[in-house]
Amino acid sequence: MAMVPEFYPHELDVADNFASKAIKRLRVDGIPAVPQNFEVWYVYYANVNPELKSDINDRILEHDKITEQDCKDLYEKYLNFGHERETYQRAGDQINATLHDVTNLMLNVKDTTSEFTGTLKSASNRLEKVEVSDDVRAVLKLISSETDKMMKYNVELEKRLNNSTTMMGELKRDMERIRRQAVTDGLTGLANRKAFDEQIERTTRESKRKKEIFSFIMIDIDHFKTFNDKYGHQVGDQVLRLVAMTLINEVKGQDMAARYGGEEFALILPGTNGTAAKAVAENLRKAVEKKEIINRATGDNLGQITVSLGVSQHFGGDETCEELIRRADMALYASKNKGRNQVTLAKSPHEIAS
Repeated sequence: MAMVPEFYPHELDVADNFASKAIKRLRVDGIPAVPQNFEVWYVYYANVNPELKSDINDRILEHDKITEQDCKDLYEKYLNFGHERETYQRAGDQINATLHDVTNLMLNVKDTTSEFTGTLKSASNRLEKVEVSDDVRAVLKLISSETDKMMKYNVELEKRLNNSTTMMGELKRDMERIRRQAVTDGLTGLANRKAFDEQIERTTRESKRKKEIFSFIMIDIDHFKTFNDKYGHQVGDQVLRLVAMTLINEVKGQDMAARYGGEEFALILPGTNGTAAKAVAENLRKAVEKKEIINRATGDNLGQITVSLGVSQHFGGDETCEELIRRADMALYASKNKGRNQVTLAKSPHEIAS
């Protein structure tokens, strides 16, 4: 298994050096400076992942350079940690903070350089008007000449800082966008299935460790397939977004709403017992029932939609998250069998066993 760095604990000047080397290397090899490629080379120069560094050195010995595909492979192998998302998130936060600090440093240096350039230019102009001896004039001429050189250097430095600042800004925006996409369902804007799976496992572990309860709600849109087949996928997508927006508006605090898959949604409610969770589910059911679907293409009113819901409570024992979900799913189908547009609270593991 690849080594997972907890974070990149570098001082700003050290991080700036690693970042500059990484960007330079990407330019030399003609590789796009997207966050994944940048991170591969940042980690290489920071020497925080010996396995990655050794792999890169071996590839260079074999092919003389690293390609864009090599960067993708290296990132997936050593830096895309999958189920260790919490660790990856901390590492990503550190890189993002480093980029932010480096960008601010560049802006400060640019402002200072620009001010110094103006001061040198003003001093140079004043020196030309002073009447002094030939020896002093020669010295002043030398200072003026060196001042001109420094001014030209500062102008070039400002250009480079501007370019680097722009690139850093683009890297920061790209990193935030990619990280959001990794945990978000593109259609509804809710957490995606992968993010949900990780969150419910985390919540279950915490529940067992702290001996605290939490609840889970499974939601399914009634007759969605028939509705989707009748009016088309665009209207079907509109229905999914409407239900998702209802969840976003109704769910508050530390509760998590996710698209579970297809027309199914899920809610994780930490610190909430089954009775309170059932009340939340009932409010959601009523809120969805009040919505009307308007065909955006024709303006036609397509009527109401309803949802069926199943609620299960985790009691802090040895029950796994899979078993918790299974009980909520059984309660959901009980709601369906009773006529849909209902909420059912699942039996406890003890009640099922007895």
